Amino acid sequence: MVDTQFIIKARWVIPVDANHTLLEQHAVLVEAGQIKAIVPKADIPAWAADWLVVDCSQHALIPGMINLHAHSSMNLLKGYADDYALMPWLNDHIWPAEKRWVSRSFVHDGSLLASAEMLSGGVTTFNDMYFFPQATIEAVNRAGMRAHIGLTVLDFPTNYAATANDYIRLGTEVRDQYKSDPHISFSFAPHAPYTVSDQTFEQISTLSEQLNLGIHTHLHETQAEISQSLEQYGVRPLQRLLALGIIGPATVLAHGVHLEMQELETLSTQGAHLAHCPSSNLKLASGIAPVAAALRAGINVGLGTDGAASNNRVDMWQEMRTAALLAKVVDQNAEALPAYQALEMATLHGARALGLQDKVGSLEVGKQADMVAVKLDDLNSLPCFDPVSHLVYVAGREQVTHTWVDGELRYQRAVDGQSEFAGMETEELRSIALQWQLKLQSANS
Repeated sequence: MVDTQFIIKARWVIPVDANHTLLEQHAVLVEAGQIKAIVPKADIPAWAADWLVVDCSQHALIPGMINLHAHSSMNLLKGYADDYALMPWLNDHIWPAEKRWVSRSFVHDGSLLASAEMLSGGVTTFNDMYFFPQATIEAVNRAGMRAHIGLTVLDFPTNYAATANDYIRLGTEVRDQYKSDPHISFSFAPHAPYTVSDQTFEQISTLSEQLNLGIHTHLHETQAEISQSLEQYGVRPLQRLLALGIIGPATVLAHGVHLEMQELETLSTQGAHLAHCPSSNLKLASGIAPVAAALRAGINVGLGTDGAASNNRVDMWQEMRTAALLAKVVDQNAEALPAYQALEMATLHGARALGLQDKVGSLEVGKQADMVAVKLDDLNSLPCFDPVSHLVYVAGREQVTHTWVDGELRYQRAVDGQSEFAGMETEELRSIALQWQLKLQSANS
């Protein structure tokens, strides 16, 4: 039975607000899935005296993390093709594997594994882009997460669809079926400038406006992408997409590794959002995105993991720390991306990019109770002078003990260190992963 009224008593509550507030010895009161009050522990109101109490006396309580760029079902390809640059990785390994294996069951099972990995690491919402979106939604609903589902569009056939019109038709049908689901939202997801034609981009721009859907695409991930665009279209990808009506306040652009200062100013003027995926960009040797410069330009920058086939972790703690460290090196400035700002990128910035900032992304009265408790009293975390600094530079996902979505406990780390999920059994998840590993290994043997 779900407790509709409860109190979390925490050592620290970190709301992630404009004032960079840090609350010590506070309690968060949750009722019917929403945050009812945030008060000092000593000032819990009498009307909540008999509510269930969750003891997080050695924890920091933070908003649920938002993974702004993911290909969740690619968890089944974790470690499948490592140590290649992006285009050889795609052309010679990933796309052939997808052609053989991607199906509704592949997407469902991979998304279920990714959902478990994300929940155990404090992620409550992710922005996805992949085939068979209905299968992802079914997995997400079983896990009890939120997902912003990208309706993938390409100009070449896959196991999912044959033409751009097929992708769009199938995607809008799924959107119509699930548009009332409170945990699911949608955007169009034209894959990238090098896989989508001008005609298709223009069609998506029109439909996006008509259906009030955002757009999620890759942009300026590699130098090769830019060179190809200059050769084929005579302009850089951003300039092309701007002319086609793709860039605007409801657009999330993944990677943005190779953006020039003038292009950052363009994105800022247009109100577009960036999904920074530092680990994937490093592993594929794509480069390092100019994140500090983007933030200074007024661009909303969130964090994403990309898919587990190119990361190979769906781990927002790793992305937070890596993003903060890389920004300092690129700028040659230790203050380029402070810890609190990195935490904002992993939470509230992601919510803004998805248009969910009124519901999630920060701990505020009236918002949904998407929350994460992080234990900061183990030996590796002591001493702790600044909990926000510790969250970014010291802590890891293994210190997440509780993850709530809409006030429902979806993950709890047991005393013995085992993972306990609501609606999913760990042994079942392990069996799913091993079954798919055997299939893919047998095909390559």
